[in-house]
Amino acid sequence: MSQVEFSPMQAADLDTVVAIEQAAFSHPWSRALFADALNSYQCWVMRVDGEQVGHAVLQMILDEAHLLNITVAPAWQGRGLGLRLLQQIMQEAGRQGACECFLEVRASNQQAYRLYERYGFNEVGRRRDYYPAAQGGREDALLMVCTLLD
Repeated sequence: MSQVEFSPMQAADLDTVVAIEQAAFSHPWSRALFADALNSYQCWVMRVDGEQVGHAVLQMILDEAHLLNITVAPAWQGRGLGLRLLQQIMQEAGRQGACECFLEVRASNQQAYRLYERYGFNEVGRRRDYYPAAQGGREDALLMVCTLLD
């Protein structure tokens, strides 16, 4: 059985974080965004048997958490690791006093939407033209929220 570990993201992790991000998304976060996030938000990496395979960025505002980024490398998707990472991040948010967590997800990203629903997130709104899309277009974001229980 594989060993899954979570640890705070460090500057030394950024090359792999950016590579995973570029492989997973059409409009990935930049290295500069992740470097800034290290100073402002809670950033985590997930490793399986020592290999860095995912990451997440969480913003805490009083008793609310906002999941800004969660990514599993495409080669590692479909193995339940997204749910494991999400569970870890939500536990961390709860430990820090969050009562609920918000996130935005691309309207077209049904795989992520189902993952969030499975965890307990509910759709509560839509942000029109929130994300950049192909050929200079824009795509809606679905706003989701989850109540964190003690």
